Amino acid sequence: MDPTHAHRPIEIAFEAARDHADPEGSLRLDLIVEPPSGRTLRLPAYRVDGRRWAARYASGEIGRHTYVSACSDRSDAGLHGVEGTVEVEPYTGDNPLYAHGPLRISSSGRHFEHDDRTPFFWLGDTWWMGLCRRLRWPEEFAELAEDRRRKGYTVVQIVAGLYPDMGAFDERGANEAGFPWEEDWRRIRPEYFDMADRRIERLVATGIVPCIVGAWGYYLSWLGHRKMQQHWRYLIARWAAYPVVWCVAGEANLPWYLAPGFPYDDRPAVTGWTEIAGYVRQLDPYRRPLSIHPTGLGRLSARGSIDDQGLLDFDMLQTGHGDRDSLGPTVDTLRWSYQAEPRMPVLNSEVTYEGILGRCHDDVQRLMFWTSILNGACGHTYGANGIWQMNGTETPYGASPHGGTYGPTPWREAMTLPGSMQLAWARRLLERYRWWEMEPLPDTADYAEGLIARDDWHRPHAARIGDDLRIIYAPQAHRLRLRGLEGATWRATAWEPANGAEAHLGPIDATDGCAELSRPFTPDVLQPEQDWLLILERA
Repeated sequence: MDPTHAHRPIEIAFEAARDHADPEGSLRLDLIVEPPSGRTLRLPAYRVDGRRWAARYASGEIGRHTYVSACSDRSDAGLHGVEGTVEVEPYTGDNPLYAHGPLRISSSGRHFEHDDRTPFFWLGDTWWMGLCRRLRWPEEFAELAEDRRRKGYTVVQIVAGLYPDMGAFDERGANEAGFPWEEDWRRIRPEYFDMADRRIERLVATGIVPCIVGAWGYYLSWLGHRKMQQHWRYLIARWAAYPVVWCVAGEANLPWYLAPGFPYDDRPAVTGWTEIAGYVRQLDPYRRPLSIHPTGLGRLSARGSIDDQGLLDFDMLQTGHGDRDSLGPTVDTLRWSYQAEPRMPVLNSEVTYEGILGRCHDDVQRLMFWTSILNGACGHTYGANGIWQMNGTETPYGASPHGGTYGPTPWREAMTLPGSMQLAWARRLLERYRWWEMEPLPDTADYAEGLIARDDWHRPHAARIGDDLRIIYAPQAHRLRLRGLEGATWRATAWEPANGAEAHLGPIDATDGCAELSRPFTPDVLQPEQDWLLILERA
């Protein structure tokens, strides 16, 4: 009997009785598990090396779980018909991913929650190339993970070896064991994933959810449908037992950068990735939350990058890196998705990386976070130029396939950019309240008469939590005029998103349902856009 704790993966090993030609291509090994509840799960297994295979299992059900292996070659007694039991005991540690369980979608369809229904706020960071050796294991990977844990980040977006911004088998994408596939795409290389395992396990041990991106979109045309299914089967076998989230592909509707006519919205690729998404949905026994990452063409959302929205659990957006010019597409796309059917949580998974091309600084990070949250997002994903591509001090990433570069900022310097801390403060502020009940409250706040916003999207954005709380974000330091306060007395608090400072403004009498308030903080001449936040609590 193999013991484990609730929600913690356990590995069950098998050894083939004889050698098989092309074992990953010719054999299929599954583990059929029956937990105490009686609901049978079928888990794909993966080849470790030589004759060795393994399956990973995790469950929140306490008690005895029985299993039997099922191999496509029923004559191999080492792989087929092997029986055993797993004893799952209560988890007593403090890792929230085990204490509360993996993620799922809430019954409201608006946010994520843990298996025990504890609300989960998505504050993501972007490490697209985080499994490569340019972020050295273990010391550098651990340093970056600990910085994000300490600040309060809860998710890391990371690609499973088939990276963006490079061609296949580019040395910049290798880890300590090389590449995830042999160079002719003949077979998967388990030794690559042995090293990748360590990084995924470190994120989970740190309390951070890995959002695993299976491949960048253009790899589907290189691997083909059958090989991409094989790739995804391997990822599910390795990592589905962990508290992960799936992203089927990155920029699913964008072709290879050097394709004739690039860029364009690649609809045949969308159809192909829709089929892969259906395969992932059918194969994953745990039904981990699933989405797909779009490009900055078309609808800018996962809903527009898949032929069957019913395969999605949540909507991921990508709304550009155009500094403040990206605000309009961000707000418009988010509002559209929030109102769309089927209902699902929505968040921006890529927007205005801090420092990219020398712009998109911390003021823009705050702008994108607060306007997204107050218009219905269930969280937000941050990104810093230098981290997503893992620039080294002596080894910057270098040129993209098109010949340009996004900037040489080393990852360790990018780790300390102020926007990452300011979004962490924002999460802490929101978690004082029932943020998961927040609803957009449009057209209830504006600048006072005579004060003009930079544009329509730079006007104040507001949301409410029930009838007792209002949160208003003002992108500019103008005096606010509020409406719809329902003739009540409110306690007003101003909050400065750039440094977390608070100022209590006292009670506000809104007997006519309206009020006007000014930003109370000392102007900062170094901040051209003096944003501020107003919180009203019913007295």
